[in-house]
Amino acid sequence: MEASPIRTTPVPFGMGYRMPAEWQPHDSTWLTWPKDPITFPGDAVKQAELTYLQMIEALSQGERVDLLVDDQKTQNAVSRRFESGKDNVVFHQIRTVDVWMRDYGPIFIKGADLAATKWKFNAWGDKYEELKHDDEVGRQVAAYTGLRTFEPGIVLEGGSIDVNGLGSCITTEQCLLNKNRNPQLRKKDIEAYLKDYLGATHVLWLEKGVAGDDTDGHVDDIARFVNPNTVVCMVEKDKNDENYSVLNSNFERLTKLRDQSGEKLTVLPIQMPGKVSINGTRLPASYANFYIANSAVLVPVFKDPNDRQALETLRSVFPQKKVIGIDCRALVQGLGTIHCVTQQQPKSWKNMTY
Repeated sequence: MEASPIRTTPVPFGMGYRMPAEWQPHDSTWLTWPKDPITFPGDAVKQAELTYLQMIEALSQGERVDLLVDDQKTQNAVSRRFESGKDNVVFHQIRTVDVWMRDYGPIFIKGADLAATKWKFNAWGDKYEELKHDDEVGRQVAAYTGLRTFEPGIVLEGGSIDVNGLGSCITTEQCLLNKNRNPQLRKKDIEAYLKDYLGATHVLWLEKGVAGDDTDGHVDDIARFVNPNTVVCMVEKDKNDENYSVLNSNFERLTKLRDQSGEKLTVLPIQMPGKVSINGTRLPASYANFYIANSAVLVPVFKDPNDRQALETLRSVFPQKKVIGIDCRALVQGLGTIHCVTQQQPKSWKNMTY
């Protein structure tokens, strides 16, 4: 067996750092403007652009939006399309291949100050050679912030984990234990990295993700913390659907798990949307891929009868925020939606107000 990567000392957790929960205050949200014709073929890219404009409009009401574009020409073209909120958008001319900031961008951690962690991005287990360039984009973003940056030296995508900010982390065996990520690491090694670099002292392991997901089971399509002790979990009622057994198994597992303090979790089910496909291929459409911003919660919807129930459930757990449904039928053609393309930069202590 190949030796495990050598960790830097001291590690962030030993210095008091921990990944905050997504609902904790942000300084900004990082995004990359869509343009890849392979991810969004034909008219899909135009529809994805409209989705981004809606997202930026909503996000900019409560926080800065840091937007990556390839060049000045793109920046000028995009800037002209904003109806409002333009003053709260900062452009960065960093050339990218694709939009998946959640997975190749830095994951921010917080202690006495704000810092960043930059994990390796290998395009979801070496599936897309051309997308590996975006691993370097994550380093450029981290460098721009000027924050101290820790590099664990192993593969991890932001969409594969979800935290409550107090030490608990949800993930899946299908993804983090997959041999196409870190074959040299065992389960206990992965848990040690999550603790040392993200402050995740208590890991909640689910089994698998949804059908159509090329990331090998990212948890942000199946189960998400919405407060320190409550998780929303996708379920499927149709016994003939290929997601039925997997999702209901995950739900049952969550009801038996406990948080970092030994308390049982409150688990709220959300029914999946009906099957969303393109050219006969199933897409990973899921309401769990929502994003919690300062003033709003952006929720992917699909013009499906189940949209309403998903929005109602999330409004019940985020009563102080505006819960906004964003049509993601175009975005999901790229095999991800809102959470996959966003990355939060938490508010630093110097910017906190009380």
